Amino acid sequence: MCVIVKFGAWNVSSFDAAQAGELEQAGYGALCARILSARGYGDAAAAREYLRGDAPLNSPFLMKDMKTAADRVRLAVARREHIAVFGDYDVDGITSTALLTEFLRGMGGRVTPYIPARLEEGYGLNELAIRWLYKQQVNLIVTVDCGITANAEAELCRKLGMDLVITDHHECKDELPRAVAVVDPHRPDCTYPHTDLSGVGVAFQLAAAICGDQEGLLERFPDLLCLGLVADVMPLRGEVRTMVVKGLNALARPQRPGLAALMEECGCAGGPVTTSTVGYLLAPRINAAGRMGQVEQAMELFMTRDPERGKALAESLCRLNRERQRVEAGIYQQAISMLGPDPHPQAIVLAGETWHQGVVGIVASRLSEEYNCPAFLICMDGDKGKASSRSYGGFNLFAALTRLSDLLESFGGHELAAGFTIRRENIPAFRRAVTALAAEFRASGQADTALAVDCAVEPALLTLENVQSLAQLEPCGTGCPIPVLCVEDVLVTQLSEVGGGKHLRLGLRCKNGQNLAAIFFSQTMLRIGVAVGDTVDVAFTPQINEFRGSRSVQLNVVDLRLSRSLRDEAELQRELYRRFTRREALRPEDAARLLPNRGEFVAVWRYLIANSRDARLQEDFPCMSRKIIRTVAGTLTLGKTRICLDVFAEQGLIELQTSRRCCQIRITTDGSKVDLDQSEIVKALRAAKAGGSARL
Repeated sequence: MCVIVKFGAWNVSSFDAAQAGELEQAGYGALCARILSARGYGDAAAAREYLRGDAPLNSPFLMKDMKTAADRVRLAVARREHIAVFGDYDVDGITSTALLTEFLRGMGGRVTPYIPARLEEGYGLNELAIRWLYKQQVNLIVTVDCGITANAEAELCRKLGMDLVITDHHECKDELPRAVAVVDPHRPDCTYPHTDLSGVGVAFQLAAAICGDQEGLLERFPDLLCLGLVADVMPLRGEVRTMVVKGLNALARPQRPGLAALMEECGCAGGPVTTSTVGYLLAPRINAAGRMGQVEQAMELFMTRDPERGKALAESLCRLNRERQRVEAGIYQQAISMLGPDPHPQAIVLAGETWHQGVVGIVASRLSEEYNCPAFLICMDGDKGKASSRSYGGFNLFAALTRLSDLLESFGGHELAAGFTIRRENIPAFRRAVTALAAEFRASGQADTALAVDCAVEPALLTLENVQSLAQLEPCGTGCPIPVLCVEDVLVTQLSEVGGGKHLRLGLRCKNGQNLAAIFFSQTMLRIGVAVGDTVDVAFTPQINEFRGSRSVQLNVVDLRLSRSLRDEAELQRELYRRFTRREALRPEDAARLLPNRGEFVAVWRYLIANSRDARLQEDFPCMSRKIIRTVAGTLTLGKTRICLDVFAEQGLIELQTSRRCCQIRITTDGSKVDLDQSEIVKALRAAKAGGSARL
């Protein structure tokens, strides 16, 4: 009877009422004050330090090899050498390339920006690109957001007499490439205070090391910095928060014609710009260019000074994004159809023959979130495949790929996202090995798969004024997450699917009589098994909904669970069932709790017949049980429902397969009558109810 849609548990923090009161006196809204206290920032000074957006920038020379890199690039500019800025095809890589290219050209440098074609060349520095740049008489290649694992490519540059400077922010392997300089905050010998900079942040620091004017550069490139840092999900603390705050302010008044046009096309021009604006509106459209093999359009969008050209490019990026969404939907449906019956796999490893290399990363991200496990999607091309992977719960992808490197042709990335190349014959072994690693990680207790809830709040605090005051926490993101609150024991009064059945709208009534409106994106009634009349706890992010000039508070639901009393009853039912199947002694009253009556057997059977397709049914068991229970005016429970299924399987009416929460059912009866009283399961429960032994 347990409704837990996404998360196996909730970690609900608590706040100190006295601290919250002091924070309110210091000017923080009531909800903000509770959230800050719950996060450990219990006084005004600590809160100000946590949220400050003007922390000083670190010296670029704290990064290993930075002086060498800056000296070599400065020399190349002075000598009028041909410089190639070699980037990556995602938002971070494109903004890195645009920033360094624009900066060096401003110094008078001869610069060619180069971003590899995703489908033809793949990720990062590669032989095809190096040889083309060599023919263009490039003297120096400077990588941005890539290159840290390009050992073979560095050797090719040395062989051809081309100097190579690497700037990157991804994880290092044991052996660094042999280049003039290797600048990466992840280097073990790097003294930089943190590893939170993305590729554009490292490129910015290289430019600062070259010119010696960090503040001037921050005034010049805050938009590009902000886009790359937010899109690459960097923690919003210290200097990163400073850069992002500066960038969001700049994006509210965009100076680049292409960016201004893109914001107009997205419908976010003229309004407040937040990290959500970047992450959900701008970044996907910029990324679409690289994903769909037209990355040059995104580069030109940043570089053009022509408003008309900027408008045309913005429109094109939006078209590419719609095409990306269409392709993504197709891959997602194929991937879902390839998954096994277990709704909670330890890891997902799938391979497709016709999948689009530029889009599988998004699908992997979606699958990892929906199935709460790391996901690996492999695009096959002959006897090899290129994979994109996404983490879940803190599972370190780069470390896992390092351990399994014998099965791979190449790999790179970081903890949360990584890519690799693998031979077709190695995929089954990789699937087994990475699944074992994921299971080992989950069993270790290190996996962070619980939903982090800032605190439970009284519904009366969910006012327009208090929800608006949550803007005091902005910018939100990694390190300063969007608030997640919860209200407990609310009654579901309305329930409807919206958006063509893709989302769920709920009406909720609190104990104080207050009514709340809620929306649960990407969920349906079938999936969550909640009905009008259920009493639930709701985890949510509060937001302001504007409709036809009216503003109201709306809950953006993150997860639902049954109220505590119902959860306790469900756990009791599961424990009784476990004891029965383990042949442990049951008290008569416990056996009675598990023994279905004839009407309950009939109710379960009718549900199976009515909801099976081609005599088959696959559902999340607790959800299915709840739906059946709601049709019976009696005492049917989760435990009784499971007993009904076991009896049907015992008597040959169905084939039943279960795995954790999921059950697969195939109706196998030929219509012949079966006397359920002859079931050994029923006999055992009746004997236990009568005070005997429940022997199966």
